[in-house]
Amino acid sequence: MAEAATPLLEVRKVGKQFPGVRALHDVDLTVQHAEVLAVIGENGAGKSTLMKILAGVQLPDSGQILIEGKSVQLSSVKVSLDCGVALIHQELNLAENLQVGENIYLGREPSRFGFIDRKRLNADAKQVLSQIGLQVEPTTPLSELSIGQRQMVEIAKAMSVGARVLIMDEPTSSLSSAEAERLFEVVQELRQRGVSIIYISHRLGEVRALADRVVVLRDGENAGVLSSGEISHDNMVRMMVGRDISQFYARKQLPVGDVVLSVESLRTATWPKHELTFSIREGEIVGVSGLVGAGRTEMLQTLFGIEHPVAGKVIVEGQQIELKSPLAAINAGIALVPEDRKLNGLVIDMSVRHNIGLAALSRNRLAGGFLNRATEIRDATQMVRDLRIKTPNDAQITRFLSGGNQQKVVLGKWLSMKPKILLLDEPTRGIDVGAKQEIYHLMETLAKEGLAVLFVSSEMEEIMGMSDRAIVMHEGRITGEIQRADLSEESIMQLATGNANAASTVTN
Repeated sequence: MAEAATPLLEVRKVGKQFPGVRALHDVDLTVQHAEVLAVIGENGAGKSTLMKILAGVQLPDSGQILIEGKSVQLSSVKVSLDCGVALIHQELNLAENLQVGENIYLGREPSRFGFIDRKRLNADAKQVLSQIGLQVEPTTPLSELSIGQRQMVEIAKAMSVGARVLIMDEPTSSLSSAEAERLFEVVQELRQRGVSIIYISHRLGEVRALADRVVVLRDGENAGVLSSGEISHDNMVRMMVGRDISQFYARKQLPVGDVVLSVESLRTATWPKHELTFSIREGEIVGVSGLVGAGRTEMLQTLFGIEHPVAGKVIVEGQQIELKSPLAAINAGIALVPEDRKLNGLVIDMSVRHNIGLAALSRNRLAGGFLNRATEIRDATQMVRDLRIKTPNDAQITRFLSGGNQQKVVLGKWLSMKPKILLLDEPTRGIDVGAKQEIYHLMETLAKEGLAVLFVSSEMEEIMGMSDRAIVMHEGRITGEIQRADLSEESIMQLATGNANAASTVTN
């Protein structure tokens, strides 16, 4: 009875601070023996930071972690593994050039007479593979396995070190429906064998089906806990955003203007055999949904001239343009806010003013090649004011702003150019709930002013909340379009997994 009363894993008042960002504040969490605990929250809620702390990747600034009632210092990945806590990253951490068994025991290979004991390695690997029901030989090259099978190899790797707490971070983000179903079976089998699972997912249907309890994080703090009888879509959304979802998204149906962007039979370098055809009108917000690897980012990069199209036409306001470079796209009135703002959207150690002025360097150039600083200052002042960028002044180094304000600087850089078409790739990734609502409000305002907005998002609620209609992609092709009135998690997921005939509400 004492063992049942003591949680397998307990987090008490854990805090973590990064420069300018409070990632976690006094977070509590308990994991019972043989429990599937879901941890949910919007991007930037602190889920990943908490999981990295439990996996020994990062150290907490404050708080305490206990394993079966005993305080532990998870100072490294090895220490966490020794304590029975293993993290399966969303981006799988495997070596494609090695065999399955070699991946499972990488860095822990059994030896004999100073050499790797391959016979024992493969025998041990075969045993752990059979435990999770993966029917592949340990000598199979990893490169021959599907993404779903590789996910199972990651689980086998964790089980081979005796993991008692298995952390799964968005495990189905790149799996087919059949692979996801098999993963769910494995989760239940592990639970029956006494393994506890911390399951992180933005797919609330999965959470509802799998979880014994749900812990909700919001802005780096505990927002609440739902027991099995309380787990519903509405309850989870309400806790994640802090209010009813209908109040969180400002989007209202507005009249739209003429077609401003037409894409005809466009083929990207990543998916050269698949054609993309769609159009966007002035004042319209169109969401692009799909699973990881669907080709959404590659499509935006092609429309912005980063990747050269293999074939097809891109027409802006009736005029075909040649997308040979980003400069050609900018001159045509196209702007792109990239997914990774720190890597591709900003020069992080430059000032707010200089970042906002980056796209306009050619426009603001004086005779002799000198910069028109008066125009740069004017643009920066206007963008800081209009976008309500929280900064002491425009000379502040961008690195020291919050994620939401950094994103506004990227937006300001492009809005100062007065584009016709705004491409947004995961526009609210890694920013807090309040900043998200400001970005949504800005998207709404820009649409009212006649801008055409095409945005990629992996968050279902965001697609449903902000889109006039949604384009859904699967493996480089558009599987359908869904009008706002018909948008639902189910209709999107059916198309995102390649089932173009599943939703009667879809127009192809």
